[in-house]
Amino acid sequence: MLRSFRQVDVFTTTPYRGNPVAVVLEGDGLTDAAMHRFASWTNLSETTFVLPPTADGADYQVRIFTPSVELPFAGHPTLGTCHAWLGAGGTAGRGGVIVQQCGAGLVPVRQTADGLAFAAPPLLRSGPVDEPVVEHVAAVLGIDRAAIADAEWADNGPGWVAVLLDSAEAVLALRPDVTDLDVGVVGPYPPGSPQAFEVRAFFPKDDATAEDPVTGSLNAALAQWLLRTGRASAPYVASQGTVLGRQGRVHISTDDAGAIWVGGGTITCVTGQVEL
Repeated sequence: MLRSFRQVDVFTTTPYRGNPVAVVLEGDGLTDAAMHRFASWTNLSETTFVLPPTADGADYQVRIFTPSVELPFAGHPTLGTCHAWLGAGGTAGRGGVIVQQCGAGLVPVRQTADGLAFAAPPLLRSGPVDEPVVEHVAAVLGIDRAAIADAEWADNGPGWVAVLLDSAEAVLALRPDVTDLDVGVVGPYPPGSPQAFEVRAFFPKDDATAEDPVTGSLNAALAQWLLRTGRASAPYVASQGTVLGRQGRVHISTDDAGAIWVGGGTITCVTGQVEL
């Protein structure tokens, strides 16, 4: 069966400078095995499948796959899927909010001046990281333990260990060894810089360390940590993917109710059909 397909670049307004996601817009009727097989074939960090919603209040349902596992939530696939759904004729509901149903529950998405933005989901795990883990992360990153200013669990689906360094320059200089953890690293730019922070995301893949170009889930978790501890004030912009030649820009804002919104540009790079 031919199914509508989009490949969307996320957290950028320039094609091929963000983080791509593959979106199958007509995912109903596909087996889990078929979804896994196609996600493995695309070999992107995530592939999504849009389904009719089964939860009250949801506009659509999405299932999110890496080449090897299914995720309950991920940030850039949320924005890329919403972009594709809107481009295929979907319309926002009351107040301009789109409600996505996924494994983590209902995730609101709204349209902003900086692009689509999702409401940061609650953390599944937070709080201090045990010292032996921090020392292990320092060794993986190839830095002294003293270079880590702070560390916290930042798990909102992907189980990030968040690490704060003293500067964006220190983050950009990292050349990590093989990791067995999902490690997110953040460091501030000098006051007055166009971006407030530089972010990098490392994770294990095929007995090596991979780096994600731009990571919505990590930035959502980092925002909760940085805002709560007074290290950041909203709105702010984080850059990610610089070392990989990307120009990811993640816009963090808050609303009157205190919710944190994570957004950025989205642009369709491939439109067509796939046979599944």
